[in-house]
Amino acid sequence: MKLRKEFDSIGSVNVPNDKYWGASTQRSNKFFNIGKILVNISIIKSIAIIKRSAAIVHAKDKLINNKISKAIIKASDEVIKGKLDENFPLKVWQTGSGTQTNMNVNEVIANRAIEILGGKKGTKKPVHPNDHVNKSQSTNDVFPTAMHISVAKETIGKLLPSLKILEKELKRKSIEFKHIIKIGRTHLQDATPLSLGQEFSGYHVQVKKSIERIEYALREIFYLAQGGTAVGTGINSKKNFDKKIVKEIAKFTKIKFKPAANKFAELAAHDSIVNFSGTLNTCAVALMKVSNDIRFLGSGPRAGYSELILPENEPGSSIMPGKVNPTQCEAVTMVCVKVIGNHNGITMAGSHGHFELNVFKPLIAHNILQSIDLIADSTKNFALYCVKGIKANKKKIQENLDNSLMLVTALAPHIGYDNAAKIAKTALKNNTTLKFETLKTGLISEKDYNKIVDPKKMIYPT
Repeated sequence: MKLRKEFDSIGSVNVPNDKYWGASTQRSNKFFNIGKILVNISIIKSIAIIKRSAAIVHAKDKLINNKISKAIIKASDEVIKGKLDENFPLKVWQTGSGTQTNMNVNEVIANRAIEILGGKKGTKKPVHPNDHVNKSQSTNDVFPTAMHISVAKETIGKLLPSLKILEKELKRKSIEFKHIIKIGRTHLQDATPLSLGQEFSGYHVQVKKSIERIEYALREIFYLAQGGTAVGTGINSKKNFDKKIVKEIAKFTKIKFKPAANKFAELAAHDSIVNFSGTLNTCAVALMKVSNDIRFLGSGPRAGYSELILPENEPGSSIMPGKVNPTQCEAVTMVCVKVIGNHNGITMAGSHGHFELNVFKPLIAHNILQSIDLIADSTKNFALYCVKGIKANKKKIQENLDNSLMLVTALAPHIGYDNAAKIAKTALKNNTTLKFETLKTGLISEKDYNKIVDPKKMIYPT
């Protein structure tokens, strides 16, 4: 492997000549070789958006020349397009501010810009990673800004569209199943009837409200820390730089980002992301309930509830021939557990904002972006490969309804609670029907029984 020497304030270090990173990145590769999880590429691309936006502002303000600005913009665009992905090898577990990652991006863009301008990588001439690419910036405001950009982009571009696909399919099922009357269950025990459509309407609203919560929490994410530099004061930046760079970021991303009014809070705490993660946590709780219900209702085919027929996507067992499992439901529930765990991590990390800086930024970024990604992918799959193809097992549903003892609830206002309870218990003991035991008491006529104990009339207020 051919090497070149790169220099930083500590000294020289050998760097692979075919890579664009510099001394800081190389040192981080050595000293923070922890685990296998790389910094999310979305963070890298978001930092590149910040760098290109800063270069535009600095050129307009005549703080760097147009030639250097254009080279930085071109190099940044290559990063954003994924052309330089192999140059970002750093792990999540590094300095709590994310300094190594910011410098990694600075070095890659600087060296690529140098190359664009006809120079030699590693010379820092005519483009310097700190003096030019990182001008008017600190990792302390770059990284939180990148987190917000990434969260907003991934949520708008991927998460919300996926959740809306699931919402649509659940709503469609609630309409499709509206005339199918089934037995309800509370405490896992038989309860009064409802329609299968009503049951699915509950699932639909849970997902719909999750979307609404996420959209509402996203509004806080639109406020960016950029311009706060080291501790929130904006040292080494010009007046109104924050407004100018955020305007450029908003223009490039087509997202309505705004400068945060108070940079101290944005650097020292990440409450807006903790709050946003809370909405993902709530979404995970909702998805856990929905997917588990569908999984249980589809259990069987002969020894379970078997009220739903789930799509058969793949064989379910390596030893039991013909077995088909609720795999999409299981995948969603695993995702939910992970998202809930990620939120706990974000909560703890968010609480460690010491004085002017929170030093758990890479962890927060990793967890929130992973949660967004997992919910987006799993809900889309769940919608398309499970919910969309669900069918009602009408025969089994009717059988369960006919055998239910809780239809006796409709009789209680006419014969009294105690009499109704006695009839239900007697029918259970004797393995007979409600109708048989009710008529045996002589408390009500068959005509009145048939009129009162009608499941179709029991799914709405009288």
